[in-house]
Amino acid sequence: MESVLELDKARTTILKIGGSVITDKNGELAARTEVINRLAEEIQKANMQRLVIVHGGGSFGHPTAQKYGIKEGLREDTQKIGFAETHHVMTVLNGLVMDSLVWHSIPAVSVTPSSCVITENGRIKTFDETVLKRLVDMDFVPVLYGDAVLDEKLGFTVLSGDQLVAYLALKLNVAKIVIGVDTDGLYDADPKTSKNAKLYTRLTLSELEKVKSKLAGSAGVDVTGGMLGKINELIPVIEQGVPVTIVNAAKPNRTYKALIGDKVEGTLLEKE
Repeated sequence: MESVLELDKARTTILKIGGSVITDKNGELAARTEVINRLAEEIQKANMQRLVIVHGGGSFGHPTAQKYGIKEGLREDTQKIGFAETHHVMTVLNGLVMDSLVWHSIPAVSVTPSSCVITENGRIKTFDETVLKRLVDMDFVPVLYGDAVLDEKLGFTVLSGDQLVAYLALKLNVAKIVIGVDTDGLYDADPKTSKNAKLYTRLTLSELEKVKSKLAGSAGVDVTGGMLGKINELIPVIEQGVPVTIVNAAKPNRTYKALIGDKVEGTLLEKE
């Protein structure tokens, strides 16, 4: 009989890296390469088996998507260049992430959402995860990202990295999710504007539902719903018993500690 440790090793971890961590959301196409490199070092040090990484768009995807109204769908032909541009700038950011991961000897393989996902009214309808599952089984590290995707009703839309994380968590045998953001976790007010904001260190599902209205949106341009959008995507996953740890990935070693299961400052979300 397999030990608990062996069973846990066979389960997948999903790491979501927020766009606000790896880019300056108030700039445009402003990558924080030193942060990307540090996170790659932490991922290398954690030496995880069965890891899937998803990253956000930050100042790459969001301003372009907003400029052309990509999330709302295809209404006129002039938006098509906007769809192409939104997808392209996301591949540029993904390329910077991939450069760093591969240079740190992580067998990372980019998986482009727009080539395997079709949504319906903004929600994932079909996702061919055959390649993704095979990559995980072979101990590669698939890297996905928020992307402009085709949509059966809207023509096209924006698929958030958060929706991808939640979808994959329900499809793969996931042990835990680590969400790297640019604050220390979930607060009862925006910690960037309220110095009295209180950090929630642990919330059960029922507690989370009660405090949802207090959760701040994101600073900068975000077409995918900010912090509240993240939480709404994650609730069905937490309901299935998958714990979610939210940490400040902008601070050294927080992501590493969360990945290996060490005690770390942040917010733990659990079913009960």
